[in-house]
Amino acid sequence: MTHDHDLVLRPTEAQISAALNPPPGRNGGDLVVETLAALGATTVFGLPGQHALGVFDALRRSDLRYIGLRVENNAGFAADAYGRITGEAAPLLLSTGPGALTSLAALQEAASASAPVLAISSQIPTAGLGGGRHGYLHELPDQSASFRGVVKSVHTVRAQSQIASAIEAAWKSALTAPHGPVWVEIPQDVLLAETSIPVVTGGDAFPEELPPRPELTAVAADLLSRAARPAIIAGGGVVRSDASGKLRQLAQTLQAPVVTTPGGKGAFPWTHPLSLQSWIEDRHTTDFLEDADVLLVVGSGLGELSSNYHTFRPRGRVIQIEADLGKLESNHPALGIHADARLALQALLETVSPREDAEAPERVRAVLAKVSDRIAAQELTLEQDVLASVRRALPADSPSFWDMTILAYWAWSAFDAKGPNLLHSAQGAGGLGYGFPAALGAAVADPSRPVLAVSGDGGALYSIAELATARQYDLNVTWLIVDDGGYGILREYMTDAFGQATGTELSRPDYVALAESFGVPGVRTTPGNLADDLSKALNSPGPSVVVLPAVLRMFAPTHQ
Repeated sequence: MTHDHDLVLRPTEAQISAALNPPPGRNGGDLVVETLAALGATTVFGLPGQHALGVFDALRRSDLRYIGLRVENNAGFAADAYGRITGEAAPLLLSTGPGALTSLAALQEAASASAPVLAISSQIPTAGLGGGRHGYLHELPDQSASFRGVVKSVHTVRAQSQIASAIEAAWKSALTAPHGPVWVEIPQDVLLAETSIPVVTGGDAFPEELPPRPELTAVAADLLSRAARPAIIAGGGVVRSDASGKLRQLAQTLQAPVVTTPGGKGAFPWTHPLSLQSWIEDRHTTDFLEDADVLLVVGSGLGELSSNYHTFRPRGRVIQIEADLGKLESNHPALGIHADARLALQALLETVSPREDAEAPERVRAVLAKVSDRIAAQELTLEQDVLASVRRALPADSPSFWDMTILAYWAWSAFDAKGPNLLHSAQGAGGLGYGFPAALGAAVADPSRPVLAVSGDGGALYSIAELATARQYDLNVTWLIVDDGGYGILREYMTDAFGQATGTELSRPDYVALAESFGVPGVRTTPGNLADDLSKALNSPGPSVVVLPAVLRMFAPTHQ
């Protein structure tokens, strides 16, 4: 008796001949790039280093496109954005020790945001593995230990015969829900040694699916169908799993209002009658969600930002759909469904009963009116005008990447992303320097549309070197730098808490002149001219910088 899973495709005569007669002059690095190409990769990011030269030499013999950045952490951010935009695992090539460790903050962001990044690092020679102190350049007692608490999986290669299998396993891990970064390390001698292993021509690039348990979706569908006041919180998992269409269908079937988290921006239409938009960091929204008798949380762990800084106290029944097992019921008791958001929403669509609730849109309008009145009372016209100018200038289908800066915090709540997978920020891990290098990665992924990066002057200094990358590859990215002379949000936090700020003020360069020194056009603008200047820059091919000197303020929090 033959089972389907026992069937193996027979190689063709041409494949057999190629396997028996591999071309000369190949090394372990060739096995790396051949495996990536066989899995479907077309582009890699990274920086060369002494131990990784075998891989970089092999790139020369491959069809893979290499995008080299100037700092490993920025290369990680670029790969993160490439993965978010394409949904593919983005290869990130790194060297041993300092080069590898410099990528950690970017990999933490990728893990927090479920961005599929395939980091491949070199290692010290095989003889040095095992924890001894041999004195190799870049040596760490256990390099992989530095990454185990950050990435989804770690794969250490010790022989050339392991390269293809390890990279394939890591690729599938990165793309299995929840998406995330993975780590592969290969010793220098394994990469440099000549190989007689056949050219890698195939691989299983299909990740495992994560369907919901049917008995759980049956209970969830019954609860939602009988609810009097259902509501939905949509997180980043909806965007990552491309489930926005199914979310909209379900919300309309149930007549359930929807609010999106910062990571879920664009998962639900901003102007839909059931849209609470993304004012999740607002007490009026929190009150509304607490009053729901059944609350469906999709693709969110209800962390700090998504729970209005842990002040959210649901009184009704919570249903949580989450692909990351560690986030399931980690903050609130719930009917926990460990599943990919798209598959779980499809299961609910097939089993829920439609609800009629003519008053739901009016309840949504009432909440949004209260939010609007609260913001209007704080005299924050400058901030609202600046955000509106960015929205007017940015084409509706263009992605934007926001650093940890005051304007980004406004955008989390008040910016209409115009669709899923268009607004991205570093809100997952919260590190500085994300916006510009991430935008470069997005421009590599899709050069047909302009990309916007938004940074403060503090965050801009983290990634200023990547102006050289933008120019070298002529990437279509406009970088808006809001220059307030320091770490603006920390200045505000410290002044509110202690009466004065310490360590927040920055001496900074002339960003326009600095951009022009890289061959990148720059312009200094004003709030009144921002929309026009930003629009011109976005509509001009290649990189550009727009500098806005302005001190912006945050709206008052409601969680204190």
